[in-house]
Amino acid sequence: MKPVAHALAAVALLSAACLAQANDAWPAKAVKLVVPFPPGGGTDIVARGLGQKLAERLAQTVVIDNKPGAATLIGADAVAKATPDGYTLLVSGSSTYSVNAALRARLPYDPLKDLAPVAIIAKAPLVLVVNTSSPWRSVAELAAAAKAKPQGIRYATFGSGSGPHLAGELFAMAAGVKLQDVPYKGSSQSTVALIGGEIEMGIDTVAAVAPHVRAGKLRALAIVGTTRSSMLPEVPTMTELRLPDATFDAWYGLAAPAGTPAPVLQKLTAAVGAAMADKALQDQFRAQGMEPVMIGAAPFRSLMGSEISRYRALAHRAGIAAE
Repeated sequence: MKPVAHALAAVALLSAACLAQANDAWPAKAVKLVVPFPPGGGTDIVARGLGQKLAERLAQTVVIDNKPGAATLIGADAVAKATPDGYTLLVSGSSTYSVNAALRARLPYDPLKDLAPVAIIAKAPLVLVVNTSSPWRSVAELAAAAKAKPQGIRYATFGSGSGPHLAGELFAMAAGVKLQDVPYKGSSQSTVALIGGEIEMGIDTVAAVAPHVRAGKLRALAIVGTTRSSMLPEVPTMTELRLPDATFDAWYGLAAPAGTPAPVLQKLTAAVGAAMADKALQDQFRAQGMEPVMIGAAPFRSLMGSEISRYRALAHRAGIAAE
C-alpha cells in the first residue's frame, strides 16, 4: 500500500474511532430542546415536563430554547439544519411535522427528509362542543340540522389551516354537510362567542373547553381524535360514532436532525421511554388535557407521511391554504 493510501486509511480509522467514542459518550454536554412557540403554551409545557425527566435520566442539563415565529417554521428549520449530534432536538406539535408540509407550497425544510423522528409523546384531543341552549345532544342531531340548513351552522376556527379548521372540514365531509368557518384569534375569543351565541359549534382542545363543559355552559358531543380523553371520559370519539373519516389527532413529537447517529438516537429513545413511563409526568400531562403516549420512530414517520397525504388531499378538496 502506498504512503498516501496508508495515511488516508489511518485518518479514516481515526475518524471512525472518534465518532464511535463521541457516540458512546453522548450526552457529554447540555442537550437543547427547541420549541417553536413562545413560553407558556401547550408545546412549551410538554417540552419542559419532558426536559426535566430527560435531565434526570441523562445526567445532563436539558435547556429549553423557545424559537417562535412563522407558524413554527423558524424553530423547526433551525433544528433541521443543526449539527446532527444529538444535542439539538425539536419538540413540537403535528402542525410542524405534517400540517405545514400539506398546506404550504414551500417549506425551508422537509420533515420527512430533514428530521429524524424519535417519539410521539402526547396527544392533545380536540372536542366538538355546542352551547347547552342548543337543541343538539348528539353528533347525529347536529349533522341532521346541518343538512337541513346548508352553510347555516357556523363554527370557530383559529384561521385557515388551523387544527379546528381542518377538523371541521373533515367532519363536514364525513357527515356529508356544509359548515361555515368563522376565524377567531384563540380559544378565549371563540369560547366567548360560542357561549354568547355568535356561533353554533366549536372545535377546541379539551383543556380549553372542559371547564365550561363542567360548568354547564357548553355541551361536548364528540372527541375528534381516535381516543377518549381522561379529562372528559364520558364523551365518545368520532370513531365510536361511526365517523372515522372525521378524526383529527393533534399530537406532540420529539425529533432530531436527519443524520443523527443511530447509537445516539437509540440512547435518546430509551431515555424518552423511561421518562414517559414516569407517573408524575403522565399526571402532569393529563392535568393539561393531554394524553401521554410513547410511539416510536417508525410509526411516527409513517404517521407523518400519511397525515401529509391526507391533509394535502383535504386542502385541495376544500380549498384550504395556510395563512
